[in-house]
Amino acid sequence: MILFLLPFLLPLAATTKTYANLTAGGSTLSPVGPNAAFSSPSGDFAFGFYPLPNSNSSLFLLAVYFNATSSTAVVWFATNSTGPVQVPARSTLLLTLTGQLSLSDPTGSESWNPGATGATHVSLLDSGNAVLFGADDTLLWQSFDSPTDTLLPGQSLAQGSSLRSKLTDSDFSFGQFALVAQNDGNLVICPVSIPTGNYYKAYWSTGTNTGTQLVFNSSGSLYYALQNSTDNTELQLVSTTYSTSRFHQRATLDPDGVFRIYIYPKNPINGSLGNNWSAASNLPSDGCRAILTDNGGGACGLNAYCNSNAGDQTRLSCECPQDYSFFDAGREYLGCKPDFPAQQCDFDESGEFELVEMANTDWPDADYEHYTPIDENTCRQYCLDDCYCAVAIFRGVDCWKKRLPLSNGRQGSYVGGKALIKVVKSNSSLLLQQQPNSAITVVKKDHSSVLVIAALLGSSGFLNLVFLVAIVALVLGYRNSKQNYMQLHHDPNMSGLNNLRAFTYKELEDATNGFEDELGSGAFGTVYKGILLAYNSKSQNPIAVKRLDRLLKDTEKEFTNEVRSIGQTHHRNLVKLLGFCNEGTHRMLVYEYMSNGSLTEFLRTSPRPSWSLRVKIAIGIAKGLQYLHEECCAQIIHCDIKPGNILLDDDFVPRISDFGLAKLLRPDQTRTNTGIRGTRGYVAAEWFRNSAITAKVDVYSFGVMLLELVCCRKNLEQDAEDEAAAVLTFWAYDCMRGRRMEVLVEGDEEAAAEMWTVERFVMVAFWCIHEEPSLRPAMNNVVQMLEGLWMFLFLLILTHFSNLIYIIINTSIPFLNL
Repeated sequence: MILFLLPFLLPLAATTKTYANLTAGGSTLSPVGPNAAFSSPSGDFAFGFYPLPNSNSSLFLLAVYFNATSSTAVVWFATNSTGPVQVPARSTLLLTLTGQLSLSDPTGSESWNPGATGATHVSLLDSGNAVLFGADDTLLWQSFDSPTDTLLPGQSLAQGSSLRSKLTDSDFSFGQFALVAQNDGNLVICPVSIPTGNYYKAYWSTGTNTGTQLVFNSSGSLYYALQNSTDNTELQLVSTTYSTSRFHQRATLDPDGVFRIYIYPKNPINGSLGNNWSAASNLPSDGCRAILTDNGGGACGLNAYCNSNAGDQTRLSCECPQDYSFFDAGREYLGCKPDFPAQQCDFDESGEFELVEMANTDWPDADYEHYTPIDENTCRQYCLDDCYCAVAIFRGVDCWKKRLPLSNGRQGSYVGGKALIKVVKSNSSLLLQQQPNSAITVVKKDHSSVLVIAALLGSSGFLNLVFLVAIVALVLGYRNSKQNYMQLHHDPNMSGLNNLRAFTYKELEDATNGFEDELGSGAFGTVYKGILLAYNSKSQNPIAVKRLDRLLKDTEKEFTNEVRSIGQTHHRNLVKLLGFCNEGTHRMLVYEYMSNGSLTEFLRTSPRPSWSLRVKIAIGIAKGLQYLHEECCAQIIHCDIKPGNILLDDDFVPRISDFGLAKLLRPDQTRTNTGIRGTRGYVAAEWFRNSAITAKVDVYSFGVMLLELVCCRKNLEQDAEDEAAAVLTFWAYDCMRGRRMEVLVEGDEEAAAEMWTVERFVMVAFWCIHEEPSLRPAMNNVVQMLEGLWMFLFLLILTHFSNLIYIIINTSIPFLNL
């Protein structure tokens, strides 16, 4: 019965052919397979589905891109009012019988349509222009009329139109800058607010009032066409010496707000440029100097600065001051944050801060005091004495004090003067602060230690004894006060976690031998192996210390979430948290050590692990998730279930770890809206739909991982010879639909002898990765099905039979979103 119903649970595969263009009611394009795109006659450009970077080829754009260059460049992509149209695999592009170009997602819902009707075919011209033609080759729509961030030779930007930068080179979302051909005849580049999209004050413009269009002509010159009552003129912006016959060219508004013309040699022997895109010219000529914003942080974000002295000007060079770091190294425009606790006026310890000097650096905004005339030493002291002062700018006889956050930072010879950055004192500046004629030298740093006895000076043994007793009392009293301080001043969110031990940074540094033995790393930090001595014993206990060394904006929240989540959970299939460190800028978690590593390593062993052990591990993981979703006092959504986050203890019992991305819900909540979390390849479709997120995202990730356990292979095999077999879910689906289940466990005699169990596990996996969250089973149902309750499985199928009928009738609705 199950094998009979199984095909109806899965999508019908469509086979298509590759065409030079699309015809009405005929050919289609789909992201996966040979018909993903078609080329222009010369082969220079391609039009079709383009995999988004870093998405494991699970999301695609409908795009026009250079096809003849080794460094691919997207020059147009379909957008809507909110940004790029991103569709999953098994989406389709077709020209309907009514002559409409329609992009549909796997559910059959239309994602994009340019609005033209009556088209007979779609072609991609050698200029890179995707064109929709009607009868008698009537032009109905062209991509050149709706540019995104790029102009090509032969293309123009009409009055009232604009280019919008991407957010980053790999993120095609609407970015922070726009190039606008204004209706008043002026051409400007201006910052744009995210997400509302309103324009800020322009930082570059032609200053004209008679402009009609920005033209990138077929010879590679860029000019702004002007018109008045007597004649037509051109305002030349860039006159290139590079011929379009010898170089591919494009003009792109880059994520850093600079409009650049790029060239790529059609023949590698052309000069020394090699096979890369090179910037031939840019507007404005010095982005660091030109980009000033009244709102936001400028070219590089708050507290960062733009370095005009950097040699590579392909992108503006954004940097952080000393003892500051980027919120996110992959998104530098978010700016920088201090690596030390920000000084507060209600807790100021004099002597803890110093000023470091940065020449030719300034943040023009954020001034709140200006002193003149004044000398540099006085300027320094004024800033050190002021708890609000984060930076002092000294130039000649002028001193400006600035508070955080800083904006429009820049560095270059044109700036002049110097910036004096307030930071916590370095170790060397705090060593051996000795008073004259003192009998005792005390070294103080981060309240972490007290060094005793440089010399015991006294005229008698009695005085020496008095000194010694006083020093011992000082040390013991300080240790007690330090413990009391940690108990009183650690994060209040840690309350109620009396079963956890609060470690000092020094204890964990010693336990890990200076963080020497690295076990692995993840999105928020690195894990090290350590050894702890048991209380009142000489026995050694191995531990794993997770050090959160990438302190992003929400690190504090992520840290407290993980401690609260794991500290209040107790289950055989969850990793046990032993303690934490929340001292100064240090955030660390201490776990029990798992001797058999992660599931990732386990599945790659040769020969492959036994089938019975894989079954045991799969059921254990399912029970751990069942506990998190349904048995905790507050439901926990893990949000990052993958083999790397499943650890194996001495007996190969699976333990779910790493709750750094967990979303802890109150008892009255069932779902939450949040940013995309997790690891690509294991992320459910609803993350990309701006939909409410439920525990079913973990069910989806578990389904993908269950297939990995069955087949003992990665979700994505980059070096697979057969493209269809590269994605595990696609390959497993094809094997199941073709009644070739034995191929999934080929060479595994133990698994082959239990094909009924294999089939059951694979069916449960596909049920878990259903695109519609409400049709995925809950984890308690998954546990029951994995443990062999066939009648329960049958009843669940009948429960969803009405949905299956709907799927059969609407065969365009797929089961998978990969």
